[in-house]
Amino acid sequence: MAASFRGSFAMTGDRGLKVMVGLIAAVVVCSALYIASSIFAPFALALLIIAIVGPLQTKLGKRVPKLIAVLVSILMTVAVVSVFVWLVIWGFGRIARALISDASRYQAFYDQMILWLESHGVSVVGLWSEHFNVSWLVRAVQQVSARLNTTLSFWLIAIVYTILGLLEVDDMRHKVAGLKNREVARVLLSGSKAIATKLRKYMLVRTMMSITTGLLVWALATAVGLEFAAEWGVIAFALNYIPFIGPLIATVFPTLFALVQFISWETALGVFVCLNVIQFIVGSYIEPRVSGSALSMSPFIVLFSVFFWAYVLGIFGAFIGVPITLTILTFCEQHPSSRWVSDLIGRHGGPEAENPA
Repeated sequence: MAASFRGSFAMTGDRGLKVMVGLIAAVVVCSALYIASSIFAPFALALLIIAIVGPLQTKLGKRVPKLIAVLVSILMTVAVVSVFVWLVIWGFGRIARALISDASRYQAFYDQMILWLESHGVSVVGLWSEHFNVSWLVRAVQQVSARLNTTLSFWLIAIVYTILGLLEVDDMRHKVAGLKNREVARVLLSGSKAIATKLRKYMLVRTMMSITTGLLVWALATAVGLEFAAEWGVIAFALNYIPFIGPLIATVFPTLFALVQFISWETALGVFVCLNVIQFIVGSYIEPRVSGSALSMSPFIVLFSVFFWAYVLGIFGAFIGVPITLTILTFCEQHPSSRWVSDLIGRHGGPEAENPA
């Protein structure tokens, strides 16, 4: 009995040691990603693109020569990425220039609002009145706009990674299939296939919902006569790729512009309510039904992914944070020892949840 107890204690100790080693390794890896984020961020984006485009390139390669299939895949990828980047820079750039050129009017309105609040017994003093003003907002918008306009090198590096990766997709698959450790080969191959399926569906659903959101926001802005209707639609489209945070920003800023343009809190409130209705219907009703249980994650994990990867990899980490987490959870599904992680935070509905792999 004593020997059995010692054996159980040793097994418990081994599990605890493995958990501690795993946590330490995770901290080290995240620290390395943070320190070298300028290298790993475009690399992570390239892996995301390769996971989406790679299977399509393989199917195309069965009908045409491999070189042509690779060339077509690369041209399509560059075209899609270029259009997306141009739209984002155009939308944010137009709004930023308008805000900067008309900053005095926004500052005057801000001062009037402060006086009105104080006349009704609401004191706005201290850090709020000193630091949160239109000048601060202009600087923040300038920084975001400048960051978006100086991302050419980021996208060039990501495209280079993508091109090189697409050229080696088939060779890498053969190398993995030839590994002596068959369990590792199985996990990598089945995990990669499941990840490619999930990421393609995730990006397709997210793109469809983003286009729908952008069109509805544009239609609303046009109907109420809000300036920069097309720009607000483009911004809503782009920010919808960031769960929770993106739709919030895409709702608040048009509302503030409506408040200044119409000088009417009733109109601004109406715009705010309509924008939130759009975000709720698209994000909370339509999207979950389109995406299905295979892409379901705990809202807490989704929000944590956005903030965590934005902190580690910068602004682009917010865009690709959820796909990164989805990739990690999908690999966890492939082995019994880690499947509980995916069952706990990666899917809803337990064992009967959908498994696209």
